[in-house]
Amino acid sequence: MEKRKLSFWQIWNMSFGFLGIQFGFALQGGFMSRIFQTLGAEVDDIPGLWIAAPLTGLLVQPIIGYLSDNTWSPKYGRRKPYFLIGAILASITLFFMPHSPVLWIAAGLLWVLDSSINISMEPFRALVADKLPESQRSNGFVIQTLIIGIGTWIASNLPWLVNKLGVSNEAPAGVIPPSVIVAFSVGAFVFFASILYTIITTKENPPSDLEKFESEKKESRFIPDLIKSMKEMPPTMKKLGLIQFFSWFAFFTMWSLSMPALTEHVFNSPKPDVKEYAQLDKEGNALKNDKKEVIYLNTDKKIEYESKDKVYNDAADLVGSATGVYGLSSMAFALLLTFYTMKNKINRKYIHMCSLILGGLGFIYMFYATPSTLMYSFILIGFSWGSILSMPYAMLSSSVNPNKMGMMMGLFNMFIVIPQIIAALGGINYLYKLIGEAHINAMILAGLSLIIAGLCNFFITDKNAISG
Repeated sequence: MEKRKLSFWQIWNMSFGFLGIQFGFALQGGFMSRIFQTLGAEVDDIPGLWIAAPLTGLLVQPIIGYLSDNTWSPKYGRRKPYFLIGAILASITLFFMPHSPVLWIAAGLLWVLDSSINISMEPFRALVADKLPESQRSNGFVIQTLIIGIGTWIASNLPWLVNKLGVSNEAPAGVIPPSVIVAFSVGAFVFFASILYTIITTKENPPSDLEKFESEKKESRFIPDLIKSMKEMPPTMKKLGLIQFFSWFAFFTMWSLSMPALTEHVFNSPKPDVKEYAQLDKEGNALKNDKKEVIYLNTDKKIEYESKDKVYNDAADLVGSATGVYGLSSMAFALLLTFYTMKNKINRKYIHMCSLILGGLGFIYMFYATPSTLMYSFILIGFSWGSILSMPYAMLSSSVNPNKMGMMMGLFNMFIVIPQIIAALGGINYLYKLIGEAHINAMILAGLSLIIAGLCNFFITDKNAISG
């Protein structure tokens, strides 16, 4: 049965939960490395601490996709129960994350946070394919990207904004600044509220053949179905997977190392190492008094550390704000495509190719950027981000079995998480040091990876996937 076309506002309502999801991702992507550094992590150790994000995606997304494919309730729907479960867990974790007293707790909470975001996010992708006819899918994924862009920009600017409103961005050594704590609390509220809005305003369609659905549900088994789906993976999905590999390697590099790389190289304000200013124990760790405050070598060293840490926190706020620019430009990209795809077909392949190459050039330009020109890097990166969040999914949804959309979307995300796992396990540190020891070279690596991803679009030849 042909699905009926939905209005702009119906598509907006069903996608609005992505605002909260992106608040979670933007706060995680923009400020987890800052939290790790504050709690004592060395820069080259940060990618390894980030391994929670891709590993949970690898495990959670296919499982949630399978479960949501095999869920139907006239009262609760098919995908919405997973939206709600993920929203509750993610909101709680976002609230407690910046209160982490030590590094291992922050790293552990990242596992919980990323798992929870994935529980909510994967069914949102499948919902677009569930509800929209083929002619509206590009439009649907682009509107999701528009909302994601709004969320990225606002969330990335939250610590800077709350600091301007009077909340301090200074804290004792090893303590997360109050501005970051408030930003994460706001993110927790927005995450839950926006997903609740989608749940209330959006009605899901039942399976087209309910009797057949119930019969297949009884016969379905996760592992056999997973293996079967992997064997049935269409050629276009595999080719898109190659593009995704290099795309997400680049963005994982940005999320994990852009904060130390840009505060050091562009702002000349690296995070000061408290060990150079404090009394140390036998293991080389900073000594603390009964109040858990660092014991400095003398008053001058304390003043010097606090002064440099203040400069770093100001620079980190500005890096966060600059990072948010890629949300704005991805939003502009999505807005233009939204209006165009409402009445016209597009060549998804060439749009995606050009967008990724522009983003790659944006990463490379970071090496030459100044504080006042850094935003131009993120404008270009935003074009690639807007395309990454829409074009591959639009091409994929035209190539797979609609009854297995959740499972296939979950499997497709393996092409997202595997490169991130490789990056976290040493891929970033090894490859960027082939260019040079400075951390800014990690951004050059990200740029080269994104340009390779763009060129891989030449492999896409399926006309149904390309045109939409």
